[in-house]
Amino acid sequence: MKKGLVILLFGGGVFCLMYGGWQLLSSTMAQNITLDQARSVVAANVPENKHKSGSAPNDFQPEMNEVIGILGIPKLEAELPIVEGTDEDHLEKGVGHYRGTAFSGQNDQIVLSGHRDTVFRNFGQLEIGDEVIIEMNYGTFTYVIQETEIVDADDRTVIRSTAPNEILTLTTCYPFSYIGSAPERYIVYASPVFEQEVD
Repeated sequence: MKKGLVILLFGGGVFCLMYGGWQLLSSTMAQNITLDQARSVVAANVPENKHKSGSAPNDFQPEMNEVIGILGIPKLEAELPIVEGTDEDHLEKGVGHYRGTAFSGQNDQIVLSGHRDTVFRNFGQLEIGDEVIIEMNYGTFTYVIQETEIVDADDRTVIRSTAPNEILTLTTCYPFSYIGSAPERYIVYASPVFEQEVD
């Protein structure tokens, strides 16, 4: 009886590892395809004089599930595709832009979310002062991390207008090593670095 239980537990553990590995591989493949699309989006339709940080087209309204840009995190050597929407299908492809929040250069809160075990799996290494870069087809925007916090998974107060101040808010599940549906969210707040005009 005890031997059978050990075999059953061992088999279950092996299955979980294989299933988790397959999910990670599948997600990585989907993200690589989406990243290629994001690079094409960023490269296309760029005006000769890109918008400086702090400006964006007023009519920029992507469709749900549309690939809209790239999130770069230099410290993690990460280049991640940004997809419009935060449903499970969207987050499978990369970082999701929370519908209804602003885009870079629109002087309000931008909210991007990602899974802790895929796109944001090394998120805990980020520190105050680290840079985060968003590339869109209308410009490149650099942000510096100012603050982090941990909130309850059901706390929606982190999503709010910050106008006229632009704040990039990155969210993921927490604790990072938690198995199953995590009870909390890890929030990163970053402020834009405005380029100075050169005479």
